[in-house]
Amino acid sequence: MEQRAMTRILLALLALFVAVQPAAAQRVKDLGGFQGIRSNQLTGYGIVVGLPGTGDDNLEYTVQSMRGVASRFGLELPAGVNPALKNAAAVLITAELPAFAKPGQRLDVTVSALGKAKSLRGGTLVLTPLLGADGNIYAMAQGSLVVGGLSADGRDGSSVVVNIPSTGRIPEGASVERTVDTGFATAPYLTFNLSRADFTTAQHVADAINLHFGDNRARAVDAVSVAVLASPGADLRSALISEIENLPVQSAEAPARVIINARTGTVVINSAVRVRPAAVSHGKLTVRIDEAPRVSQPAPFSRGRTTTEEQSGVGVVEERRPMFMIDGGANLADIVKAVNAIGASPGDLVAILQALKEAGALDAELVIL
Repeated sequence: MEQRAMTRILLALLALFVAVQPAAAQRVKDLGGFQGIRSNQLTGYGIVVGLPGTGDDNLEYTVQSMRGVASRFGLELPAGVNPALKNAAAVLITAELPAFAKPGQRLDVTVSALGKAKSLRGGTLVLTPLLGADGNIYAMAQGSLVVGGLSADGRDGSSVVVNIPSTGRIPEGASVERTVDTGFATAPYLTFNLSRADFTTAQHVADAINLHFGDNRARAVDAVSVAVLASPGADLRSALISEIENLPVQSAEAPARVIINARTGTVVINSAVRVRPAAVSHGKLTVRIDEAPRVSQPAPFSRGRTTTEEQSGVGVVEERRPMFMIDGGANLADIVKAVNAIGASPGDLVAILQALKEAGALDAELVIL
C-alpha cells in the first residue's frame, strides 16, 4: 500500500512539473547567434584548362590570363599572337570560409564561366588565390571540376543543354591559408544577436542567462542584441557559450500578421490575429454569355445565299449568400470556421480580410506578397 501511495505521489509531481513547463520553450541557439562567429565569403578569378573545345575561343581577357599563367613558369607567348583558346576558359571562383577555419583545412569551391564557354566538363582549375572582402588571400584553389550539366551540338545547328554545364564544383578544392581574426577571445563582451528583432525575447534571453549563472552578467542592449560579460580566453568563452546555447527560453509571441500571396492565392494567418465584432456578407455575381450560331439555307434554285445567323443568350446569376457574424475576440480557428461555412475561395478570403482591416475589425498587419 505504501508503494502504491508513493507511486501516486510521484505521478502527481510529474504531472505538476510538466504543467508548469513553458509551452513553447526554445534553446538559445535556435533564436540567433553570437556576433563575429560567422562564415566569410571568398572569391577569385582563374583559368580552367583541358576543355574539349568548349572554352572561350580567343576571348581577349582569357588570352591575357593565359599569358600570366605562362609567365609564372618563365614562358612568354609570342607578341601579337592570340592563340585560339578553345580548350581554356576564364572563370570566377566562390567559396565560403567557415568560422574559426584553420590553415590546412579544405573548402568546397564553385567555379562559374565568366565568358562564352559552353561547358566546363572535363576541365581543371589552375592554382588560384581566393580573396576576402578586405583584399587579403585566405585560401588557394585548384583541382578537377565536377559538372552536373551537359550540352551537345549537331551539324545542322541544333543543340541541347541539360542543367547548367558552365558551372561546376570542386569538392575540397581549396586549402585555407589564413585565419580570420574575429576578436572572440579578447572582446570585452560576447554579443548574442537574435534572428528576429523582439524586445521581449531579448529580455527573456538575458533573464535566462542571469538565472542560470546566478548573477547579472547579461543585459538586453536593444531588440536584437544581448551583451554577456565574459572572462578573456578562448577556452573559457567556448565553455560559456556552450552552456548559454542550450538554455531554454520562452520566446515572445509573434505580432499579429496575415500574409497574402496575391499570385498564388495563398493566405497564412498566425495565431495572434484577433477580430472585433463584425458582420460580413460576401456575394458572387456570374455573367454567362452563350453563342449558338444558326445556318440559314435558301430554297433550291433561288437567288439567296447561305448565311450564318448569330444567336446569343446573356444571363446574369447572383448567388445568394447570407450575412454571417464574427464575435469579438475571435481567434484563428473561429475565422477559419466562419469563412469555410460560406465556402469562400482564397480570393474571396483575401477580399473579406481586407474589408475587415478597413473597417477596423481586424487587429493584424496585412502583408501582401
